[in-house]
Amino acid sequence: MSAKADKTNAARLLDQLGIPYDLRTYDVDPNDLTAVSVARKIGLPPEQVFKTLLTTTNTGDHLFAVVPGDAELDPKKLAAAAGVKRIELASLKEVEPLTGYIRGGVTVLAARKPFAAFADETIELFETISVSAGQRGLQLLLSPADYLRATTATVADLTKAAAAR
Repeated sequence: MSAKADKTNAARLLDQLGIPYDLRTYDVDPNDLTAVSVARKIGLPPEQVFKTLLTTTNTGDHLFAVVPGDAELDPKKLAAAAGVKRIELASLKEVEPLTGYIRGGVTVLAARKPFAAFADETIELFETISVSAGQRGLQLLLSPADYLRATTATVADLTKAAAAR
């Protein structure tokens, strides 16, 4: 096992919970950390690769939003699901101190602080999903049910309608 594929805290958490998963590595392009790019590199459709976003509520709390790689978070829908007035993306400078993870490697699993998590309802459409393993260049593949059990995420409609092209 190469140093790059060493187990992350997220993978160790899944081990502790007895949850099966696969690790998949990919080459990181620091100029393109998008989930769509990651999906292409690991051979999955973008809607099956979920990105984890850290958000801030109007009350100063933080929440995780887990949305498909090809979709955009709708802050109004997340606010409604969380029962708060307003949600915005957390600033990039807040992400690592609060989660322990850097942009492109954020995951709900084994995050530094256990913020409430909300996952887009499309997560349940797939047999297997991919989420960051907690570092750039490494993804976890697991069943949505296992992911939801490990994260205790609330499932809700969180994404904006696709823009007409």
